[in-house]
Amino acid sequence: MRSESIARNYAEALFALGEKSGRSNQYADLLDALAAGIAGSPKVQAALASPKVPKPVKSRILTEALATAPEEFRYFVAAVVKRGRQGLIAAISAEYLGLLDVKLKRVRPTVTVAREPDEALRTLIKTQLEAQLGQEVLPVFVVQPEILGGVVIRLGTQVLDASVERKLVRLRRQLLKS
Repeated sequence: MRSESIARNYAEALFALGEKSGRSNQYADLLDALAAGIAGSPKVQAALASPKVPKPVKSRILTEALATAPEEFRYFVAAVVKRGRQGLIAAISAEYLGLLDVKLKRVRPTVTVAREPDEALRTLIKTQLEAQLGQEVLPVFVVQPEILGGVVIRLGTQVLDASVERKLVRLRRQLLKS
C-alpha cells in the first residue's frame, strides 16, 4: 500500500473520531502542530526514524509532548507509532486538513507570485477567489521570482496562469508565427 493511501486511512480514522467527539478542528490544530514540531526538530526526526530507539520510547516522546491534548488523540498518536508509521505524521496531517476542508466547504489554492505579497494583495486575492468560487478560500502563497510578475493559481488540477512569464511565451509564439 502506498504511503499516501496509508496516510489517508489514518486521517480518516482520526477524522471519524474527531467528528464523534466534536473535536475535528482541535485535532486538526494538534496534528498540524505535531507535524510542524517534528519537522522543526532534527533531533526528534532522528529519534523517530532510528531503528535503535524502541517504539515505546518514540511513543512516549510524542505523547508527552501532547500532555494537554485529549486522551483519545494521544492514543491515536501512540497507535501510529506502534505500527511504525510516525514518518507519515506530516502526510496524515495534510490528508486530515483536506477532509476538514471538504466538511467546512473551503479550499486551499496555491497562489504563486513573483515577490512577497503585502497584506492588501493577500486580502484582494482571497476576496476575489472567494467571489469566484463561492467558498471560503485559504490561499497558500508561494514566491517564485522566475514568473517575473502576475500570478499563477493552482486549485487541484486546475491552473490559472496570468504570469508575465506566460504572457511573454505567448507573445514569442505569436511573433514566430508571423
